[in-house]
Amino acid sequence: MRRTLLILLTSAVAIFTTMPSTWAKGEGLTSRESAGQSSSSQRAVEFLKKEVRHELLMLPYYNVFDWLEAEVKDPNTVILRGQVIRPTTKSEAENNVKRIEGVEKVINEIEVLPLSSNDDRLRRQLHRTLFNWNSPLFHYGTAPVPSIHIIVKNGRIMLKGLVLRKSDSDYAYLKARGVFGSFDVKNELQIEEPEKK
Repeated sequence: MRRTLLILLTSAVAIFTTMPSTWAKGEGLTSRESAGQSSSSQRAVEFLKKEVRHELLMLPYYNVFDWLEAEVKDPNTVILRGQVIRPTTKSEAENNVKRIEGVEKVINEIEVLPLSSNDDRLRRQLHRTLFNWNSPLFHYGTAPVPSIHIIVKNGRIMLKGLVLRKSDSDYAYLKARGVFGSFDVKNELQIEEPEKK
């Protein structure tokens, strides 16, 4: 149970960190100043990553049909990306991240998925197929925000998130491909632990 909880917390939101090369190198500083600045900047970035992840996970309507990513450009700039089914999720994500201490700029590139009754039908069917009580993926779907996310846009399906094993990723992909009415399925599930050879 503890392992599943850890997976859910780490996979529900993807956080990536990049630093501009001049900022990372600390150009124009002595080596001691550069090391000190680099260390404090990294601590600031790590703090910011945790806070952003927390804020995004706490969004009231963030669910299995949404996917959010955050890129920390420097200690005070965050870029939000992903796909959501509600416009309010996009605006709430930006507002919540803006409130984090130290954040000066939020670039919101989150896409609001188009309204479509066919896409809604596919979402429901995929959810039932992947997380049915007798499915080997059932345990991934028991949390409020499952670690497997189902993104549907214009009949095209994308699976995102984190699973324990490659076999879980393969199974999810095969079951998604079998859902009637989809045009394409992309499997972008990450595997927590590579299988031992």
